[in-house]
Amino acid sequence: MIREIHGDSLNQRIVDEAVEILRAGGIIIYPTDTVYGLGCDINQKSAIEKIYRIKAMEHSKPLSFICADLKDIAQYAKVSTIVYREMKRHLPGPYTFILPAMHAVPKMVVSKQKTVGIRIPDHELSLAIVRQLGNPIVTTSLDISERTFASDPMDFMEFYEDRVDLIIHAGPSYHDPSTIIDFTTDQPRLLRAGQGDISWITS
Repeated sequence: MIREIHGDSLNQRIVDEAVEILRAGGIIIYPTDTVYGLGCDINQKSAIEKIYRIKAMEHSKPLSFICADLKDIAQYAKVSTIVYREMKRHLPGPYTFILPAMHAVPKMVVSKQKTVGIRIPDHELSLAIVRQLGNPIVTTSLDISERTFASDPMDFMEFYEDRVDLIIHAGPSYHDPSTIIDFTTDQPRLLRAGQGDISWITS
């Protein structure tokens, strides 16, 4: 199914539809504050496996997930006071924070280093879906080639239409994915520069 919205507008009917699909173990493509994401319910192991198959990813490459709010992160990752302050300054926003994983995180999305990537995108529709679902969405940036991320649905709809259960079409997005920051210690380390200011990391 393909559903269209305008930009980051909130459409409750589409939120309801997305949540129903996620709870049933489905896969959705949805807009974020960076590029489009490919996601599923964090509690649906078969759906997580399907995402790995769709992207032809090795299981050694961990997936990230989206939380609705900073207070939810403590259930899934260890966050020091210093790290929490930095996250509060920059989230919601176009960043993925790599943090030490807690036991609540499914092993399938935990790296060999026992870490996990967490996002809180600055995108009302994405956050509304996560809030209503009641738990995080496992997510990965949608790409259409090895070095090209999906920023325009016209570039990927035909290819993915039969591979996922719902595509939320919000028009073209940014071309760059999120900036990835390793925050397993109190000193941030830039792993990938993408959307968002990085001067506070590199200065």
